[in-house]
Parts: sequence; C-alpha cells; structure tokens
Amino acid sequence: MSHLVLHLLLISFTIFGFSPIVESRSRARMYLELQCRSALYRDLCVQTLLPYVTKTGLPDPQLLAQISLASCLSKARFTKTYLNMAAKKLNETNNIGNDQAVEECLRQINDGVSQITQSFKELQQIRKDGDENFGWHESNVVSWVSAALTGTETCVDGILAGGVGKGEQAMIKARVVNVKQLASNSLAMFSRFTMRYRASRGIKNPKILL
Repeated sequence: MSHLVLHLLLISFTIFGFSPIVESRSRARMYLELQCRSALYRDLCVQTLLPYVTKTGLPDPQLLAQISLASCLSKARFTKTYLNMAAKKLNETNNIGNDQAVEECLRQINDGVSQITQSFKELQQIRKDGDENFGWHESNVVSWVSAALTGTETCVDGILAGGVGKGEQAMIKARVVNVKQLASNSLAMFSRFTMRYRASRGIKNPKILL
C-alpha cells in the first residue's frame, strides 16, 4: 500500500515533465522572490513555483514561465469541473436565472482552458524553434493568456450580478479569482522570460503601433 501511495505521488509531481525535488528552501525562495518581483501576486507566484526548484539547479525563466502556465491550467481545469457540477445542480432545481450566470461563467472558463493550453504548447514550441518565429510565438502566448484573464473577470462579474446564492457565489468566485491570479502571474513570468531572451539574442522588441 505504501508503495502504491508513493507511486501516485511521483506521478502527480511529474505533470508536464516537472520533478519537484526541493533543495535549499532559503536559496530557492530568494531566487524566486527575485524572479517574481514583477508579478502582481508575488506571494502566490513564489508559492506556486517553489516546489519545482530542483537539486540539479534553479529553473531558468523559460521553465518558470512553463511551470506557471501549467499550474494555471491545472487550476482552470479543476474550476471547470466545479462549474460543471454547479451548473448541473442549478439546472436540476430549475433555477434558470442562476443557471444562466453559471453557464456563461463555465463558457468563459472553458475557453480559458483552451487558451492556456494553446499558450503552454506555444511556449514549448519556442524552446524548439529558438529565434525562428519568436515574435509570432510571443504574440500568441500574450494574446491567449490575456484573453483567459479577461474571461475570468467576465465570469466573476456575471456571477456577482446573476443572483447566484451567496454561498455558491463565494465558492465560485474564490476558484475563478485564483485562476485569474495565476493567469496574471503567468503573463508576468512569460514577459520576464521574453525580455531576457530578446536581450541575450539581440532580438529587437516588437514595435507598438499608435
């Protein structure tokens, strides 16, 4: 039985190929606090990334961005599952107004899951392609994660205005806001990666059209 539990833990810790073997926590935390300084939710950023600092070295900015996106995707999927259950429950009670608010929120989160998945794959492609099409990949990731972030805000606004019961409202809001915070931090980590990558390769920043 103990071997089975250990096996399951090892599987859970290798999602997306990351092995969380924690080294010196003080050194790891200092490193991550530096990496997360541009994140809006710094404590959450450090908390999310800390388990993935390994004995073989500290993750580079690109890997940190991947881990951040993977964590956001995992939380978004759990939130989608919860919303599915909430929508089904409201539908069974014929609570049409509340059901519509939850269904719309579910649609936004479902879109967000797809967008974050695409972003994660796009970031992996950057590692494969290198400088080739870097600007294209960068633009895609920013667009998709930003869209997912906007979706969470739309979801929360709809739930608060839709007449959902306070207890259910609080449960949904807490989950969606967590996804929002993780998406925001993912954007910050990705931006940090692209900034350093461009500087190291001499790639010019994209022009901003006014």
